[in-house]
Amino acid sequence: MDFLTLSKKRYSVRSYSDTPVSDELIDKMLTAAQNAPTAHNNQPQVIYVMRSKEALDIVDASTRARFNAPLVFVVCYDSNLSWKSKDGRDSGHWDASIIATHILLEATDLGLGSLWVGLFKPDVIREKLELPENIIPVCVLPIGHASETSAPLNLHDQRRPLSETVKFK
Repeated sequence: MDFLTLSKKRYSVRSYSDTPVSDELIDKMLTAAQNAPTAHNNQPQVIYVMRSKEALDIVDASTRARFNAPLVFVVCYDSNLSWKSKDGRDSGHWDASIIATHILLEATDLGLGSLWVGLFKPDVIREKLELPENIIPVCVLPIGHASETSAPLNLHDQRRPLSETVKFK
């Protein structure tokens, strides 16, 4: 599938089947994450693969937005590894966001549904996973086989015209 078709096909899935995601598909998504570019190629990502009942209970304690997904990636970065600009900006959030996007797009290409969750309680993730201070949770990505009733929201295909969002100078 070409990239524009893939990017249009992907939507936020909020209803998953109970079918587990195979190790082979997980490996492909993790390889897509590994292929993501990061500032100075520092590769500060730390990805937690949450699929046991205990791990998914941790996710459920941090957000209501798992929607029964059998797999969740918690995408973090290591602030000891992330690149810092001369004025002190940290690339970790940007790097983790690029990595998460690669995971979501690969999931779509593999026929899986996914959701980017930014509204979660990082303190719960930090405490339950016993994260050191330098590991910063950025997002939670529920992933799985979309349920038969899953469909994009009615606003999914509505896009503002490029003339409103792009400025040529």
